Amino acid sequence: MTDPQKSLPRRSNKAPLSLRLRNSLKALGLGLLLGSTPIAATADSEGIRLPELGDSTSGLVSPQREKELGQMWLRIFRSQVKTSSDALLQQYVEKTVKGLAEYSPLEDKNIDVVVVNNETMNAFAVPGGIMGIHTGLFLFAKNEDQFASVVAHELGHLSQRHYARSLEAQRNNTLPTLAGMLGALVLAATAGGEAGLAAITATQAAALDSQLRFSRKNEQEADRVGIETLARSGRDPDAAGEMFEQMLKATRYYRRPPEFLLTHPVTEKRIADAKLRSQRMEDVEPSDSRDYHMMRARIRLATEATPQQAVKRFQAELNGIHDNEDAARYGLALAQIAAGRPDSALDTLQPLLDKEPSKAAFVLARADIDLVRQDYSGATQRLQVALDRNPGDHALVMGLANAHFKAGNYLAAERMLAKYSRVRKKDPAVWYLLAETHGLAGDIVGVHEARAEYYILNGVFDKALQHLRHGIRMTKDDYQTNAILKQRLKDVIKMQEKAKEL
Repeated sequence: MTDPQKSLPRRSNKAPLSLRLRNSLKALGLGLLLGSTPIAATADSEGIRLPELGDSTSGLVSPQREKELGQMWLRIFRSQVKTSSDALLQQYVEKTVKGLAEYSPLEDKNIDVVVVNNETMNAFAVPGGIMGIHTGLFLFAKNEDQFASVVAHELGHLSQRHYARSLEAQRNNTLPTLAGMLGALVLAATAGGEAGLAAITATQAAALDSQLRFSRKNEQEADRVGIETLARSGRDPDAAGEMFEQMLKATRYYRRPPEFLLTHPVTEKRIADAKLRSQRMEDVEPSDSRDYHMMRARIRLATEATPQQAVKRFQAELNGIHDNEDAARYGLALAQIAAGRPDSALDTLQPLLDKEPSKAAFVLARADIDLVRQDYSGATQRLQVALDRNPGDHALVMGLANAHFKAGNYLAAERMLAKYSRVRKKDPAVWYLLAETHGLAGDIVGVHEARAEYYILNGVFDKALQHLRHGIRMTKDDYQTNAILKQRLKDVIKMQEKAKEL
């Protein structure tokens, strides 16, 4: 299956990343300044311009306005950054974020979660209920509570509306903008993989980072709210101090500190304050989630140079003394599948299946073994049984749809995804696979409709309009479908106009 991100009109692979980032941000109206002046949102006839959250006369921006701006921000961010297409990982992160949000003082607990494929340790929250997690956070946080402490901290910023409040405090200074945040987070999410990034000057990076920095008071408040959220959710509040300690060590022993640390500076005093605050909470028995370590195994597999190398790494862990034997076994099975060794993978996975035959992660791995063996009937039957037991499970729905697709059961996949797209309207991966399936099932109008929705969610409005116009031309004799597409065309034109106004 083609990676959904590859269908986006992305930056040229021939140019250095620094030049590509300059050009892509410039196209969004976010031209990087060569000096240390913070980035300001600008507009031109072709670019997209994100707004300042407020101005010298408007006061605090409303939550409704934040929501609208956040959704536009998310669309543009997706168009610039490679996000994860791992449905099981996406489901895990969404469950963790939304579970913590239930115990936070956040008024609107509906959070849109984006998982960024990047090995740097970073997480961020954007006004309007957007939470971003770099896959590198899993590699850095040693357990689920430490991972959750970072999420809870970002929820603290959102719940206290630090972005909007900072406008009031800086009325007479350069106001932080969503445009600057976008530039900073795109820079962070594209760093680490290409030497061309070094061409971006330190002053530019500093200007971008400044858009994400909060005051010391804001950070203390987010620490307090985050630790309280951890405790209320039944997690170990000591994990926040532990995570801060690891971050501080990173500044001493790592060539480059984690991205998160660049915008959330940690000091010995901050660590001491976090520990003191957690000591005032009720004692919580530390726990270590196996599911968290299984997600880490999935990410670690993706970071290895080859599947064969991953096999060696997980095999060594499984043979040694390991606190998370199931996660090491699971990782080894996935690595063996990726290496094209289905028989070995089944031998490795079987003890896990014997203990928990209905666990979605294990069923999906077992179905992947079937797919490698080209036993499509076995894979689809296995996944259907699991989905019947767990209706609506995101990873199982996408797994079964993908299995039907690979089996050539395009109509079955089409029916599933058409229904699921109404449930998960804001998931680009669902629309991408639906478009592919429509095409192979012979529904060309459906291809254009699904492609349009995919491009809308990725902020590529010109492509969305092209597909909708194609669909309209093809449905002149189908009044109902034609009317729906025409209305969606009007919606997208308005979105595009709002983006340019912003």
